Amino acid sequence: MFEAIALGIVQGITEFFPVSSTAHLILIPWFFHWSGEVNTLIFDVALHAGTLSALLICFYNDWLHMFLRDRKTLLFILVATIPAGLAGVVFKDLVENQLRSPLIIACSTVAFAVLMLVAERYGKRNSDRASFKDWVFIGIAQAIALIPGVSRSGITITAGLFRNLTRESAAKFSFLLSTPVIGGAALLEGRKLFKTPGDYHLDTFAIGFLASFVSGLFAIKFLLRFLRKHPLNIFAYYRFLLAAVIVVTWATTSLPR
Repeated sequence: MFEAIALGIVQGITEFFPVSSTAHLILIPWFFHWSGEVNTLIFDVALHAGTLSALLICFYNDWLHMFLRDRKTLLFILVATIPAGLAGVVFKDLVENQLRSPLIIACSTVAFAVLMLVAERYGKRNSDRASFKDWVFIGIAQAIALIPGVSRSGITITAGLFRNLTRESAAKFSFLLSTPVIGGAALLEGRKLFKTPGDYHLDTFAIGFLASFVSGLFAIKFLLRFLRKHPLNIFAYYRFLLAAVIVVTWATTSLPR
């Protein structure tokens, strides 16, 4: 239960902070030698369902407005979701079996931290409205987030900055765009849980779901306020530190002595 709560809180925060939730859900069990259900993809899906619920609660009015009055923006979001959906289907096995190693996570963590700093330096941040081209550009960037360590929010907010959106607007558009992707992934993988519920400890899944939901609510509201006045730099520096910890831990545990 402690592990489920801890991972739920980590998921809720890192899903929306631009530091990669997937990387943290892989690395924390690796660091602390946690095993069992909390170190499985199906448990990750339960945690993502919690953050999906947080997104739906926080942006309920936006989705309602789009369904009732702004169908054009809704269409833009659905079109922009296609690249990530296709990438998820085509590269599913590669991502699950080949790209979850600590060194790959360390490399992608550093590479996209640098990209965040570049976007902060050169983005004009003078627009709070996204055109169709902006949505598609951010949607293509979201597909890259399948690589652990990239961060879905990190790459999409960065893409928004490159399209000259304000930080807060880029974050909001990032969260709206991630909703159908997270929902689709949760439904796709969650079928296993509903087909054979007796194979899992559902109380553990419920605790993880609740922890990620509550922490996700706080993370969304905090980040939107934070980005009104502050750049992404602190998250980039955290990513550098995380990569260093990964490499040192890997070297001390994996290299021959």
